[in-house]
Amino acid sequence: MNHSPTAQQVPGTVTVCHFIKGQTVHGAECEHGPARARFATPRLDLDQLVWTRDRPGPAFDTPVAEIIEVLEQTGQLLKSDPHGLVAEALENSLRTGPLPRHIMEFSYENISAPFNRTSLEFQIRTELGGADVLDGWRVINDAPSGRQSRIRAFPPRLIHIVAGNAPGVSALTVVRGALTKGVHLLKLPSNDLFTAPAILRAMAAVAPGHPLTRSFSAVYWRGGDEQVERALFRPQFFDKVVAWGGDSAIRSVSKYIGPGFELVSFDPKTSISMIGREVFDSQDTLEAVADKAAFDVTLMNQQACASSRFQFVEGSTEQVDRFCALLQQRMNIDRPTASAIGPRVSAELRDEIDGLRMLEPSYRVWGGHGGEGLVIRSQEPVDFHPDGKVVNVVQVDDLQDAVRHVNIATQTVGVYPPERKAQLRDRLACAGAQRVVNIGGSAGVEAGLPHDGFNPLQRFVRWVNDEG
Repeated sequence: MNHSPTAQQVPGTVTVCHFIKGQTVHGAECEHGPARARFATPRLDLDQLVWTRDRPGPAFDTPVAEIIEVLEQTGQLLKSDPHGLVAEALENSLRTGPLPRHIMEFSYENISAPFNRTSLEFQIRTELGGADVLDGWRVINDAPSGRQSRIRAFPPRLIHIVAGNAPGVSALTVVRGALTKGVHLLKLPSNDLFTAPAILRAMAAVAPGHPLTRSFSAVYWRGGDEQVERALFRPQFFDKVVAWGGDSAIRSVSKYIGPGFELVSFDPKTSISMIGREVFDSQDTLEAVADKAAFDVTLMNQQACASSRFQFVEGSTEQVDRFCALLQQRMNIDRPTASAIGPRVSAELRDEIDGLRMLEPSYRVWGGHGGEGLVIRSQEPVDFHPDGKVVNVVQVDDLQDAVRHVNIATQTVGVYPPERKAQLRDRLACAGAQRVVNIGGSAGVEAGLPHDGFNPLQRFVRWVNDEG
């Protein structure tokens, strides 16, 4: 099964390597992307991208302890980068991706963090109860029937539709895939074509030919390409597709879901902040909280799911306006995870915002359209999606009133002061929220804790019973 879109390479096109079952594959037969960010990839041979069910995957019987050792060494190599794999990925990513250099440098400096042994062991312990259920059959003696049974978290066969809004997503995908021992085909996102291949090439340098290395492939095809996806998204090859992305990406994948082929979805999410009137106790407190709130808004230039887009603030109009002015100022600074000047606000959003400027005092706007950060104050949430360093601050009399605006698409809720989380979290969970943090703590979901409302390792594996 060959798949090769017709293309004529032009000068300046970036070449993307594929990684297939432990081997780096070079080539530039297929060209993709807009004129400003063209990239070329090897021709796809779809037969090479599947693992048939007539034999186990390479790492199905590899002990977890050995897998952790390989992952830890991979992380160490990524950190020291003796072969320049991370440096090469960084430079290429800057040519094709949307994030500026200093954010990408920070991301790649920390790309080894998920490979920490303590974190790996924590994930297995908290999500699966221990490595025994991965390495063999866990004995269950206390079933109500009195029968002894055994269960195993059996290695899966997964396709991963990886998100490209942050390089850490690729690192998490590789780590979770490795810990579950399965075979994994990663579809590279057009806005992060180089992170996953760099990680897998580092793994191959650490453990060439190892069963774990041979359990991964990472290639690019255009999302929604029916010629590719109709051939691959089948239960005779894979158990599940793990999809990150926006609504259109999830819907595109969903049409292939049926008996024997499941969807594990990291759905598109919106995150918010809830700030109590305690923030106005002093000017120092107000400035400190505004800075933390700005961090949450601008995370990865507001491209992360955990980026706060709506902030509900208790107080009078005069108090909330003071907060808004400080928030906009703090959005207009460089951070490791954000730019002082980000992308310009889109024309569509500009029209929406300019219309609100005409409605003062019901609405008030701070900042401009040049990427410096823009704050809209209102009595009810705006009916459009704030994006590109745009945040809607909603004045409320009581944080409890803000809960009605939470739904199943709400991922992270940042709260100030932290003591008020306890009185809010049950109602937030009931409304659909999946994560409650202190203000300023939106970045970095702790690996091993639930992610988007479920434990990924539990969902990745296939649970099999041996009863009686």
